[in-house]
Amino acid sequence: MRIAKPLLLLTTPIGVIGAIHEAFRLAGGLAFVLLLMVSMIGVAMCGLVLTIRKEQRLAKLRVEAQAGPEGVQS
Repeated sequence: MRIAKPLLLLTTPIGVIGAIHEAFRLAGGLAFVLLLMVSMIGVAMCGLVLTIRKEQRLAKLRVEAQAGPEGVQS
């Protein structure tokens, strides 16, 4: 797994770019739809990451607020 994960992180975007290039070469209109779909998935993933980060930040603030001024939880 030590080698596989970086290899997948590198080859997957290259493969997606190659597939979109071939799709434009073979069928331009369908490639546009493919590009829109990939873009929507990217936007959804970005929104998910931002939501998770915001909820973690709020949870951390709640824990700090409950700890009180001395930093000891009551």
